[in-house]
Amino acid sequence: MPIWKRNLFVCWFGMFVAGIGMSQIAPVLPLYIQHLGVHNASSIAKLSGIAFGITYIISAIFSPIWGHIADKVGRKPMILRASLGMALIIGCMGFAPNVYVLIGLRLLQGAITGYSTACTALIATQTDKEHAGYALGTLSTGSIAGSLLGPIIGGLIEEYLGFQPVFFITGALLLIAFIMTALFVEESFVRQDKKAKSIKKTWEEIPEKSLTIVLLVTFFILTLGLYSIEPIVTVYVTHLTQGTAAAHVAILAGLAFSASGLANIISAPRLGRLSDKIGAHKVVLVALIAAGIIYIPQAFVKNPWQLIGLRFLLGLAIAGLNPSINTLVKKITPDSLTGAVFGFTMSAGYLGVFGGAVLGGQVAAYLGIQYVFFVSSALLLINAIWVYFKVYKKLCLKENAY
Repeated sequence: MPIWKRNLFVCWFGMFVAGIGMSQIAPVLPLYIQHLGVHNASSIAKLSGIAFGITYIISAIFSPIWGHIADKVGRKPMILRASLGMALIIGCMGFAPNVYVLIGLRLLQGAITGYSTACTALIATQTDKEHAGYALGTLSTGSIAGSLLGPIIGGLIEEYLGFQPVFFITGALLLIAFIMTALFVEESFVRQDKKAKSIKKTWEEIPEKSLTIVLLVTFFILTLGLYSIEPIVTVYVTHLTQGTAAAHVAILAGLAFSASGLANIISAPRLGRLSDKIGAHKVVLVALIAAGIIYIPQAFVKNPWQLIGLRFLLGLAIAGLNPSINTLVKKITPDSLTGAVFGFTMSAGYLGVFGGAVLGGQVAAYLGIQYVFFVSSALLLINAIWVYFKVYKKLCLKENAY
């Protein structure tokens, strides 16, 4: 097996498990907080929001820092650091004596992040150009699928095994990822003994700043729209459910949220390969338009299965965005800055997850659930127009020039 394929397999597994580790707590969090001694409903809701959101906010802060360090010491050491750190921290969550220790551990989990950033930078710099789109497309399925399937996996483990195994199993899988990385991942990295640059200085050295900003905002909007349904999916499915299916609301809600992740696993490698052939900028534009359109009928569904089907179609479309954005970032960024720039990209994604949850809840509360889909659609379509003028036309002109 070629080295790049072996690296890809190990990193995919690790990113899938890391994605689960970030999101698996979502469906069990209120119940676990109650288990830890908090019984007031409003306190449970408030503490659940803090415990869930703090990981993503802290991750957004630390991701560029770890990416910057990865450019200096290598990406494999950062993968090892992050996987072992997350394995220990998530495992310790199962022993949390109270909710404040749990929140502290969630904060530490955000600070120790950098796994996805380092994996993406490793694959981008260690894979030849003709396979880059496919490799990054495949890799992206790990993180997104883990994040989207995490809630339903966490819910199933809690239902059949209890609260603590949710954390122990995830921690054990991350420990396996650490061992696999140590044994099988290879990196050709020459350490440069130069004075460390600040993140601000690194940003100043990025050659295509305007393109990079458009891609960062696009990744933010992508995750914002994808996670806007999270706070309202159970309520929406309950509203759509009638008769005997009402007893299975939790499972149907989990399927509705996770359907995009399943579709992503199927579609992303193929769309990544397509971006290698026709250009990543073309895939990004078409995927944005398709995703924006698919959001609209989700507001008019009559039963949960229609919602699940449309969420699956949404996942097929969105699968083209993540790998194509990463491919474009790799294309316009020097190898010496790849880790730092992918760190900025991951920060945009983490902020999108947090922002999407906040946006979905606020829009549903003030305007109604249907408007969550209308707002998400509008954001994606406006973003598509921006991408057309700032990325698509610019790169097409460069292609014609050659």
